[in-house]
Amino acid sequence: MLTLTCPHCGVQADETELSPGGEAHLKRFGPGSSDEEFEGYLFRRANPKGAHYERWRHTYGCGKWFLAARDTVTMQVFGTYPAWLAEPSDEMRGLVSGQRAGSGVEPGTPTEPEAAQ
Repeated sequence: MLTLTCPHCGVQADETELSPGGEAHLKRFGPGSSDEEFEGYLFRRANPKGAHYERWRHTYGCGKWFLAARDTVTMQVFGTYPAWLAEPSDEMRGLVSGQRAGSGVEPGTPTEPEAAQ
């Protein structure tokens, strides 16, 4: 079972107390954007195999949104941080890249062998 620590209240919550919010750090498109941009935002997500940044809400706790970095294959959690940050901290990026040393792949990009080359 997936367990994440809420950075707001400090509670270690399992996934039954949390609500997933999808991919983190997306550029959101709304009114005034082109149809192609809005379609891409709605339907074209990376869905990577490996390191990934996600949005979560501590639904049955403090109710606040936060972001998590985790590996979608091994379920390893690298850490969590507040949702108001526009990008992951250097420390969080270091944790993620430290686990992926030598792969040459950034989180959020495809990790299939043919895509990584």
